[in-house]
Amino acid sequence: MSTEIISKQEMKVIIFQLKDEEYAIEVDYIQSIERMQPVTRIPRTFPFVTGVMNLRGVITPIIDLRKRFGIEEKEIDDATRILVISKGQLEMGMIVDGANDVIDIPIEKIEPPPEVIGGKEIDYLRGVVKLQNRLFTLLDLDKVIA
Repeated sequence: MSTEIISKQEMKVIIFQLKDEEYAIEVDYIQSIERMQPVTRIPRTFPFVTGVMNLRGVITPIIDLRKRFGIEEKEIDDATRILVISKGQLEMGMIVDGANDVIDIPIEKIEPPPEVIGGKEIDYLRGVVKLQNRLFTLLDLDKVIA
């Protein structure tokens, strides 16, 4: 019973890096974290759609979160990861600069995004979390993949 109470008061998230910022997505949606692999480009798609890759026999669309958020591009390096997410019938990969941590955050620590934030990112934000000396942004996955 105590586990049930804890799960309602905390959310397990994966923290990942884009440029100098840390972002978070609920672990429930993460199917796997992969090293960068060859991606087959698909013509006439949105600029942030990198293409598709064959992931264990499943053709998976891949998006570049830097492009999705309007952040300048960066060379792929050893830290670059693909977060493979699954939401409903959709499975897709998101290219990020690095996957940092998996942590539990208390629900009450999630604050609404400040109104002073501008730019494309604001549409995708679910909230902001401050834990000790870390500040990271919780993404609204539905809006990121819409």
